[in-house]
Amino acid sequence: MQTEVKIWGNSQGIRIPKEVLKEASLSVGDVLEFKVSKGVIVLEKPFRHKSLEERAAEYGGKLNLDGEFDWGEDKGREVW
Repeated sequence: MQTEVKIWGNSQGIRIPKEVLKEASLSVGDVLEFKVSKGVIVLEKPFRHKSLEERAAEYGGKLNLDGEFDWGEDKGREVW
């Protein structure tokens, strides 16, 4: 598949076909990092941590925070 570099305002740009975006799991508005190595342009979607709300949504919006968690015996200066 090919695309052409075009004038876009005071810059240049390319259009990425919808099928390519879908295959790469990209959406309009996604931020990409790019680098050039030996004449090759590489576009990457940067890793982003999910927010608490996004994580909760994966579990139907419910967080099971039932109170304290037992981490085991106190050690060293942890003892209250």
